[in-house]
Amino acid sequence: MKNWFFEQMAMYSAYHRDRRNQATHHIGVPMIVFSLLVLTSTVPLATFEDGSITLATALMALLLLFYIVAAPLVGAVAVLIYGVLLFFAGFVAAQGTGFAVKAFAILFVVGWIIQFIGHGFEGRKPALFDSLTQIFMAPSFLIAELLFALGLERGLKAEIDSRIHRYLPKAT
Repeated sequence: MKNWFFEQMAMYSAYHRDRRNQATHHIGVPMIVFSLLVLTSTVPLATFEDGSITLATALMALLLLFYIVAAPLVGAVAVLIYGVLLFFAGFVAAQGTGFAVKAFAILFVVGWIIQFIGHGFEGRKPALFDSLTQIFMAPSFLIAELLFALGLERGLKAEIDSRIHRYLPKAT
C-alpha cells in the first residue's frame, strides 16, 4: 500500500509544479473537501441519543485511516485539519438540507474554478483527468507540502522525488 501511495503522490506532485498552481490548490482543495463534507453530513447512517454518524464521518474516517497507515505524520495532521472541517460541515448541515445543498454547490463550484485557474498557470490538465484516484491524494499532498517546507517528512519527499520523473511531461 505504501508504494501505491508514493506513486500516487509522485503523480500528484508532477501535475503541481508551479507555485501559483500550488497556492490555488491550498485554497480550492479544502473548499471542495468542505463542500463534500457538508453534503455528506446531511446523510445519517446511524443515530444515537448523543448524535449520529453521517456518511461524511464514515468516509472521512476511511480516508484518514488510509493516510495514517501510508504516512503517519501526514495522517495525524490530516486528522486535525479535516476533523475541524468535519465539525463545521456538521454545523452547516444542521442548518437544513436546503442550506447545506446551496453551501455545497457554491463551495464546490468556486473551489473547482480556483483549481482550474491554478492549472492554467501550470499549463497542464488536472491529474485526476488521468487518474480519478488523484482526487483522494490532493488533501494528503497539500499537508505533505507544508511538512516538506518545515523540513519534515524527508523520507516521503525522497520517495516522491525518486518516482516523479514517470509523470512529468515528455520534452518534445
